[in-house]
Amino acid sequence: MNSLLEAFWYILPAYFANASPVVLGGGRPMDGGRTWRDGHRLFGDGKTWRGFLGGLSVGTIVGALQYLLTPAYYGGLKTAIVLAFMLSFGALLGDLTGSFIKRRANLPRGYPAVGLDQLGFLIAALALGYPIKTLTSGQIIFLLLVSPLIHWGANYIAYRLGWKSVPW
Repeated sequence: MNSLLEAFWYILPAYFANASPVVLGGGRPMDGGRTWRDGHRLFGDGKTWRGFLGGLSVGTIVGALQYLLTPAYYGGLKTAIVLAFMLSFGALLGDLTGSFIKRRANLPRGYPAVGLDQLGFLIAALALGYPIKTLTSGQIIFLLLVSPLIHWGANYIAYRLGWKSVPW
């Protein structure tokens, strides 16, 4: 498999996990309405348990489907599922961390934070996936360069479809 294609294939569960809460989310906020010592919400209404668990499920399912298509890439179903779970969990944890930081900076829900929004989920996903299966430094650099473009494009499409109220 081409090295850049392999990097994209590797990170797909994280991309799907990060994007799916837009469609699957809603319901009870993860922070339960609680505030931090600065008086601002921990994460805000945009981070819900349904979105988090839905994203985790979708990302893990994507990894299982990838295994069915390319079993030799993973070496085993257990590795594929654990990797997909960790990439998905990392993406959602990175996004949650970004929301926490944005609330500390007093940025409103949906307000763009260039860099944090596009790379926070990716960096956390790569960190959690690293112990299971690694990428080369070139592949990581490729993902750091291409992910913001994919993120912006996916958000714009979600906005045009009416799934998001803002195009970022």
